[in-house]
Amino acid sequence: MTLPVAAQCLAMLADGRLLTITASRRPRANRADVKCVVAGAPAICERMQEVVRLARHTEPRIDSRDQVVLSMDTVPEPDERDWELAAVLADRMVRGLYRHSGGAVLAHGRSDAWHLGRVQAGVPLAIEQVRHHLADARASAPAPVPGLALVLGAGTGTGTSTGTQVVPNVDSLFISHLGGLHGHPDPAAAVASATAWFPLHSGGVNDCLGWVEVSVYPILEGVVGQDAVGQRDDASGQHRVDVEDEEDTIAVPGLDLSAQLAVRRALAGARHFDGRGLGRWRTVVRFGQPRFQGASYELALVMADRLARGRECVPRGRIIATGCSSAWHAGQVETVDGCAPKLALILKQAEAGDRVLLPAAWHGQLPDGFGAALRARGASHACIERIGMI
Repeated sequence: MTLPVAAQCLAMLADGRLLTITASRRPRANRADVKCVVAGAPAICERMQEVVRLARHTEPRIDSRDQVVLSMDTVPEPDERDWELAAVLADRMVRGLYRHSGGAVLAHGRSDAWHLGRVQAGVPLAIEQVRHHLADARASAPAPVPGLALVLGAGTGTGTSTGTQVVPNVDSLFISHLGGLHGHPDPAAAVASATAWFPLHSGGVNDCLGWVEVSVYPILEGVVGQDAVGQRDDASGQHRVDVEDEEDTIAVPGLDLSAQLAVRRALAGARHFDGRGLGRWRTVVRFGQPRFQGASYELALVMADRLARGRECVPRGRIIATGCSSAWHAGQVETVDGCAPKLALILKQAEAGDRVLLPAAWHGQLPDGFGAALRARGASHACIERIGMI
């Protein structure tokens, strides 16, 4: 199958303007897998890159040897998000994962969970404006205008169901998940997610239990990494390759580059300790509060990952953990700063069924009655020197 060099997808803005998102491919050559260009709008560039990367999470195969460059011909308002589905479709169209024989595609939808493949309805689409734009294009064109397809988040202000034509002679598809593009089941069914909590201490009223969520999607066959060498799968036309670097499969949106690298290294090291945990998952890590300092979240991160991958027993309540390591590949758990205030915070917010995991070095620093107070709340605790195996 010959892949297109460029593809376009349309979106309609709230003020009635048409926005064209163009996606093009070029050899990656050690560059980022996705690059976004929107003049004078760095926040929209960042969001578009995040959306496209997260939406790739549930794809069975990813060939990342090409870089995809996305651009907009019009800058939307900062709070507009209904162009997100168009960006996802443009990325898939240029990589040959979505095609429509009718020609141009206009997409309208957004999502707060692209890593699950979910699509939400956005601001009601002005169908009359779509008809008007289409009529103008047909009237002014010297040659027949290619057909138009509408791909809309389910419930996009029309009250119509999947497959209903809301514009004459225009195919309309209403989807609630990306699998609906091809009539497939919801891809979220193949994603396992787990969350763990960790104490965030800043010495003030903002002290709280932060959370980290790890979502894993199984890689049944090889996935292409930037340093890998692949073979063509004749059945699908895709390249099938094994990833050489575990960190290539871990996405951490919302964090700066150094923090992303720290998260990837911690997860890759902890999976190395499993023995059979490497090279089998595509992963998205999300933090409830992405702006924090230190590495005390690492044990919670590792435990959420182990829960998501079925490597740990599920507690009745939450896992609350704090600890870091310079040797996750050996399963070691090391101490972190802020023992006393973090213990006080955990004790204050622990609930029935919670399991509290602390570094072994904290065992001698536990205040008198800490364990009894946790048990009175229905929670339990353990001071651990290393993560376990099941």
